[in-house]
Amino acid sequence: MAEGKPKIQSGVWRTIKPFVNGGASGMLATCVIQPIDMVKVRIQLGQGSAVQVTKNMLANEGFGSFYKGLSAGLLRQATYTTARLGSFRVLTNKAVEANDGKPLPLLQKAAIGLTAGAIGASVGSPADLALIRMQADATLPAAQRRNYKNAFHALYRIIADEGVLALWKGAGPTVVRAMSLNMGMLASYDQSIELFRDSLGFGEVSTVLGASAVSGFFASACSLPFDYVKTQIQKMQPDATGKYPYTGSLDCVMKTLKSGGPFKFYTGFPVYCVRIAPHVMVKLYDVDILESNSEGRTGSGLIEIRIIGNVICTKGINLWRDYERKAAATNRAETAPQTPAKMVNGPDAAASNS
Repeated sequence: MAEGKPKIQSGVWRTIKPFVNGGASGMLATCVIQPIDMVKVRIQLGQGSAVQVTKNMLANEGFGSFYKGLSAGLLRQATYTTARLGSFRVLTNKAVEANDGKPLPLLQKAAIGLTAGAIGASVGSPADLALIRMQADATLPAAQRRNYKNAFHALYRIIADEGVLALWKGAGPTVVRAMSLNMGMLASYDQSIELFRDSLGFGEVSTVLGASAVSGFFASACSLPFDYVKTQIQKMQPDATGKYPYTGSLDCVMKTLKSGGPFKFYTGFPVYCVRIAPHVMVKLYDVDILESNSEGRTGSGLIEIRIIGNVICTKGINLWRDYERKAAATNRAETAPQTPAKMVNGPDAAASNS
């Protein structure tokens, strides 16, 4: 008898549920998409095409380099996505109540998406800064590398070396990028759900996956120019005289337009779209599954596939990391006799560079 009754949720859980679901789905999606995000950042830093970057990373740094900065990525999702998706759902529910339960127009959804994006980016900007720096570190000369151990070490070093306010370096383009991404992603997602489900009569799984794909494309197209500027600002370092390449976001925009034209902002768009679209699809699908389970609704059979896929990915990553550690140990043993010769050249090279 009790099986037919819907679950009764407490007031506290009803309030925090959108935030918990949003953060959990974002962290799951990041574990899947992190390698593509790593390649995207390297392309934006001028390391070559997607194929070249992938080959160089595998040859020079190993498979584990694709997951460099994962701790910062997870921290970013735990702050940024939790606040972003949670506030979007709360604001949407409030707006629907004010609209007497009727579906919201696209313009109102876009406004809510912009607001939620700004809230999320303001909260998650420090973790985003740590992520960009950890991903870009290997592209810098050895003497300029920061060598952060993990996200929390990165945040500690930034505060110690540059001050607390440095945690929000590049926060301007980060907020604008999040607002544009959120508007493109969440507004188009809700609109696509209504189109596929109500107008075209798609099933539950087809509706969610189709709407997620549409949402991922619009999120990519709207946000990449701001993502490009954000990456340039967050990874920049002063030269020998202490001068930074850009004085701010606007200066970066003007110099980029002058040197490469407007299409320069869309550098790496195919990779960015491949990175954003699956991330959006996994994230929004996980949100749908989490909400279905928490509300006592039956989720689709794809949840079993997702769980098995996550287990397989985890096992594969662990096997690759074991292989890389063994290969690195073997390589060190084989090259040990050459170490003194390299050490002799080191100071000479450093002196000539200075």
